[in-house]
Parts: sequence; structure tokens; C-alpha cells
Amino acid sequence: MSDTSETRIVFITGLKNAHAMENQALSIMKPQVSRIENYPAVARRLEEHIRETEGQIGRLETLLESLGESHSGLKDMALSVAGGMAALGHTMAGDEILKNSFANFAFENFEIAAYKSLLTIAELGGIPSATSALKANLDEEMAMAHWLETNLRSVTIQFASLKETGETAKI
Repeated sequence: MSDTSETRIVFITGLKNAHAMENQALSIMKPQVSRIENYPAVARRLEEHIRETEGQIGRLETLLESLGESHSGLKDMALSVAGGMAALGHTMAGDEILKNSFANFAFENFEIAAYKSLLTIAELGGIPSATSALKANLDEEMAMAHWLETNLRSVTIQFASLKETGETAKI
């Protein structure tokens, strides 16, 4: 594949977008986990996924460097600010933990779609060296989405129980 092929350009743009997306994810999860008091399982899983996300960013940076590219600081900053604002928006809700759960599940599925697309572009562009890193990121996102889906019922039950007893149920 030539250095100027359209597939290469699309792939590099996708990697830069994924890097910014993962920075956005951090800007969403970090404020959430810092506010959690009554949902220790959620806090533990978010902390674990924050570490995974930091590893994903490292993998993306390694891929970009291997292609002679770097991430887009402007995209990273813009999406991090957007993510922080999204996280802040839920803090005023009486059902913050539920809204965060819904938003996190949606965002994980967005990330899954992005990595599936990147894997396809890598295949089409003949970039097999990118496959293992992208697959590792995809697997972690799929595991997080599955955890969120599996635990939504218990988080909702716990939220409702706390509300019934008059305890702080927000987060």
C-alpha cells in the first residue's frame, strides 16, 4: 500500500479519531468514578476500564508511530472537553447512576463499531500489523459493554432500593 493511498489516509484518520475517542472516554469515566459512593461494583469496573482505556491509547499511539504519524491534539482536546461536559450534565440528575449507565453502554457500542470499522480498513489496506492491537482494543470494549448490559438490572434495582429507603441514590 502506498503512503498516499486513500485507504491509508482513511485508516490513519480512523486511528486519530479512535485516539481522540479514547481520550473522550477517559474524560467521561474519570469524573463518574470519582463521584461514586453507593455502587462499588460499578466503581471497580470503571476503574478497571480506565486502565484498559489508557492501554488502548498506548496501542493506538504505537500504531500511529509505526505509520509515521501522531495523534491529533486538537481532536483529543475537543472530544475530551465534550466528554467532560457530558459527564457534568448527568451530575444534576436525580438518577445520575442510571443516566451514566445508559450513556456508558451507548458509548461502548460506539467504540465497538469504530474498532470493527478500523479492522476492516486494515484488512482492505493490507495492514495486518495493526490487527492484534485493534482486536485487543475491540475485545476490551466488548467486555465492558457486556458488563454494563449484564449489570444494568442490578444497578437499577439498587438505585430503586436506595430511593425507597430515602438514602442517597444518585451515585
